Amino acid sequence: MIVRGLGVYLPTARQSAADIAAASGVPEAIVRDKLGIRAKTVPGPDDHSNAMGIRAARAALAEAGVDAAAIDVLISITEEHKEYPVWTAGIHAAHALGARCAYAYDVGQKCGTAVLALKLARDTLLANPELRHILIAGGYRSGDLVDYRDPATRFLYNLAAGGGAAVVARSGPGFEILGAAFHTDGRFSEDVIVPVGGTREPPRADNLGRRRFHVPDPAGMKARLAQCSLDNFVDVIERACARSGIAPRTLAYVAMLHMKRSAHEAVLARIGVPAERSIYLEDYGHIGQIDPLLSLKLARDQGRLRDGDVAVLCAAGIGYVWNAICVRYQRT
Repeated sequence: MIVRGLGVYLPTARQSAADIAAASGVPEAIVRDKLGIRAKTVPGPDDHSNAMGIRAARAALAEAGVDAAAIDVLISITEEHKEYPVWTAGIHAAHALGARCAYAYDVGQKCGTAVLALKLARDTLLANPELRHILIAGGYRSGDLVDYRDPATRFLYNLAAGGGAAVVARSGPGFEILGAAFHTDGRFSEDVIVPVGGTREPPRADNLGRRRFHVPDPAGMKARLAQCSLDNFVDVIERACARSGIAPRTLAYVAMLHMKRSAHEAVLARIGVPAERSIYLEDYGHIGQIDPLLSLKLARDQGRLRDGDVAVLCAAGIGYVWNAICVRYQRT
């Protein structure tokens, strides 16, 4: 199964390290060097979550040379924070794109969703011989929910905006989907929440100001993550590589989500991959689940991948999940 086309949409507006420093009170040098943000994308007035995914999908379809009417399944990876609550973004995207033969559904695993969707697309094609093309598409702008005055959510200051998409087919040039691995740990499931807007605390006029990301136990979460996060990242990468028949150190490229610079470097060091085989997304910020798709596309477009090279897409999402999937680049 092959990723035939990749599409990315990025808003034109940017927020600089200086802007984030001014909003948060964190020194600009810390924002730039420790949090790893030189600039990040922020949404314009028309950059709604699903709309950005649809723009990325059009680019992916064009690159793949596949008409929307040929799509059999649309898997939406649009984040929950989108145009409307209680709304199936995938159905809207299929209609807007003209994917009239596709059935559509939404999948959500926070920043791990794109990696999960690639596995779902591969498995769906393997299980259904009559299906030919699956479109993965979605957008992200959860940066709207960040309170820069809350130091407990400093690790979320990198949240940005954009859309990403991939066309998965049975054959052709692109990226062959190989082995994958996933890990979830529900101990963290209520460590990062938006307390207002659900059934526990419905929105009211007097609580809308608290409809922001909140960390109930910052010290506890940090201590527990420190014990397992790096190990879990390395574990899923190693297992995905083993299922792909390669050693992690032989990876030609690591398409990793944006996180603080030291964590990015630590993952690469643990799997034995030099820094030049990955792109640190310091000029984009963290576009949620879109990051691995963006990173892989950047690597390909910059000529970093040769025919036959194997890359891994890896991500972690609050909840907490750690995901990895390997792909092999083939030009023809």
